[in-house]
Amino acid sequence: MTRDDVVLRRAEDSDARPAADVWLRSFAAALPTVRCAHAEAEVRDWFARVLVPRYETWVAVSGNSVVGVMVLNGEELKQLYLDPTWRGRGLGDRFMALAKAQQPDGLMLWTFQVNTSAHRFYERHGFIEVKRTDGARNDEREPDVRYVWQPSPAR
Repeated sequence: MTRDDVVLRRAEDSDARPAADVWLRSFAAALPTVRCAHAEAEVRDWFARVLVPRYETWVAVSGNSVVGVMVLNGEELKQLYLDPTWRGRGLGDRFMALAKAQQPDGLMLWTFQVNTSAHRFYERHGFIEVKRTDGARNDEREPDVRYVWQPSPAR
């Protein structure tokens, strides 16, 4: 299927498990050196009990399969994960456009310092690095980076 065959829509309760599975596959593929702080069952439970019902969770659906997930909490972009087979096909760009449309006054996010492909992606979308930490405040205890996007002022 092509990028045009993918629908971005708000997640429903039934999307929680497939969205969690995308998150798990993507985390393993993109962050092989980072210890996942939670067991697979805990991640699936977190999607079902917290992310889908309480946050603005979006999924990318191709056919009957969830192939991407994005979670917003106001101006915080909390999650953006794509099935590894869908990376590099424009889906992340579509999610980013959606996030900016949902939060036109600005966005912020954290990503791990080792995730250099995420750094390139976010910087390409106008995000600026504003802070680095030792990771003491995240579950993985992995050094991270804070990024912020602000829209360009109208001229």
